[in-house]
Amino acid sequence: MSRASRMTRAEFEERLFGVLRWVVILFLALITIVPFSYMLLLSLKPIDALLLDPGRLWISAREFTFATYESVLKPTSEGGQGFLGMLLNSALVAVATVLLTLAAAVPGAYAVSRLKFFGNRQVGALFLAVYLFPATLLAVPLFVMFAKMGLSGSLVGLAVVYIAQTVPVSIYMLKNYFVTIPYSIEEAAAIDGASRLQTVRKIILPLALPTLMATGLYVFMIAWNEFLFALLFLAADPGKWTVSLGLQQLANGIEVSKTVLMAGSVVLTIPVVALFFAAEKMLAEGLTAGADKG
Repeated sequence: MSRASRMTRAEFEERLFGVLRWVVILFLALITIVPFSYMLLLSLKPIDALLLDPGRLWISAREFTFATYESVLKPTSEGGQGFLGMLLNSALVAVATVLLTLAAAVPGAYAVSRLKFFGNRQVGALFLAVYLFPATLLAVPLFVMFAKMGLSGSLVGLAVVYIAQTVPVSIYMLKNYFVTIPYSIEEAAAIDGASRLQTVRKIILPLALPTLMATGLYVFMIAWNEFLFALLFLAADPGKWTVSLGLQQLANGIEVSKTVLMAGSVVLTIPVVALFFAAEKMLAEGLTAGADKG
């Protein structure tokens, strides 16, 4: 095959994949943005307008209302759904889970990537093997164990359960980045008199900040959206419900309008979306860190 022919094929493939890339991006954008936009639209409509024309994809200025959000966020004592308190509960659990997970995962990932011990090559697979067990299989034993410890109805117990779920995969994610950091950096720090702990705190962690952000956001989303363990641990105490549990109860409510349900869904989604866009650059760096060990 001639050089000109090869160049023609290369140009054809480059143009084809260039078009396919934008087709895939457009498709993913549509299946993501359109449902969320429709959900947001419904949350700003009065129920009367929705019932009259449920398929209409726009909203007039006369119909525009925030009453649904007021109903969702207002305390139950005032006739609302109490989502403001649930948001606070979810935030406390999610932030505590992120901080404690990273506190456990950083030294664990560093040890797996740097220290030599028997089976250190297989330990990463063992961490991921935790996810072979479905959450429903672990739910009842964990509930019984935490009930005996007096933590079955507390946010602390729920956070501990989330930490047990997120630490293994967090160690795996961080390990893949730590192995890309050259040993020479730590050797230079040791020559300057830095201890291993000082090296981790002053050199490794600043270098790994994008990966820490990506891992932290991943853990936050798990803790924020999780439903099964929240239902199992907190169902008996509505004052401690998280927002995912509250949204499910809202969906099951016979007297709750769909516009209020959509407002609750938006309230659940917005914090994660806001965090994602706030940390977008560091998140992209963190997700690709460790992909190339060259």
